Amino acid sequence: MRITYILALLVIMFSCSSTESITPELPNDNSEVYFPPLNSDVWDTISPNSLGWNTSKQQDLLDFLESSDTESFIILENGKIALEAYFNGANNTTNNPWFSAGKTLAAFMVGVAEQENLLDINDSSNQYLGLGWSSTSLEQENAITVKNHITMSTGLDYNVSFDCTNPECLSYLGDSDTFWYYHNAPYSLTREIVSGAVDTNFNTYFDQKLKSKIGMNGTWIPFGFNTFYFSTARSMARFGLLCYNKGVWNEAEILNESFFNEMTNSSQNLNPAYGYLWWLNGKTSYVLPGSPSSFNGKLIPNAPDDLIAGLGANDQKLYIVPSKKLVIIRMGGDANEGQLGPSGYDNALWEKLSALIN
Repeated sequence: MRITYILALLVIMFSCSSTESITPELPNDNSEVYFPPLNSDVWDTISPNSLGWNTSKQQDLLDFLESSDTESFIILENGKIALEAYFNGANNTTNNPWFSAGKTLAAFMVGVAEQENLLDINDSSNQYLGLGWSSTSLEQENAITVKNHITMSTGLDYNVSFDCTNPECLSYLGDSDTFWYYHNAPYSLTREIVSGAVDTNFNTYFDQKLKSKIGMNGTWIPFGFNTFYFSTARSMARFGLLCYNKGVWNEAEILNESFFNEMTNSSQNLNPAYGYLWWLNGKTSYVLPGSPSSFNGKLIPNAPDDLIAGLGANDQKLYIVPSKKLVIIRMGGDANEGQLGPSGYDNALWEKLSALIN
């Protein structure tokens, strides 16, 4: 992906930008959750000591983060910052790409459009993309729903191209809902699905319905067939906090709880560890990007079972753990795993986190 090149190119641009289903036990009392004010750098903190954490393990975690090319790291406890650290030349104004962790943003916007009755995830996606967006037959294309796009189950041939969204790249391999594969092109079209549904540019709709409502910074940047979101770690933490509180920011409902629960539970039986573009821990099996094979066990053995996550290339991490009241952000360079989403780094990082938090 030439990640170093992308980051170097964009640094100036951001220099001034300030059906295995167990519903996560997320907080129910909004008054107990802290929300930072909009358009402000103010963010309340809480001491790890006051939380009973084993702070003798904190430096070990920080050393691990720094040595693994981390730039930004944040732990929120019930919304307040319990730990925030920057490494390798970064600071709290540094913008990084979310890469595939940004898929969670797209899923969220699908839900917003659906709750406004502008979209139905069970509709054929060609209702919003137009006929002929793929090179499949009309019957095959009609069978591909919006839900297939956000659950990696379109049936399109992933051997043709991972990213290409031109019709000639989107050909039939099997019926929708018959296999799961981490195919980026059908996901990328989710932005166009939302745009077609709401009759507005996706970025404009995103800014109006989500970004401005929770005080995020950042922007979407196209790169080839992909479009990546770039922001500060605190902005990723704001989105994580919104999702920790089931789509409600302070007392304002941004996304209804029904869609949120669907989004963050097993969305199909082919890969129980995948919701609507979210990764889920604690399931009986999982399928990883780059392979159709299924593996038994939890996605991240060292992490709590109720963890949900946005996971991106070069180990961009958005973890939400309701049982621990935690939102955890890791942004930066590749931690030597080179994976598109989940990686061995998740388990290694959670070994360090568990030693501190538990």
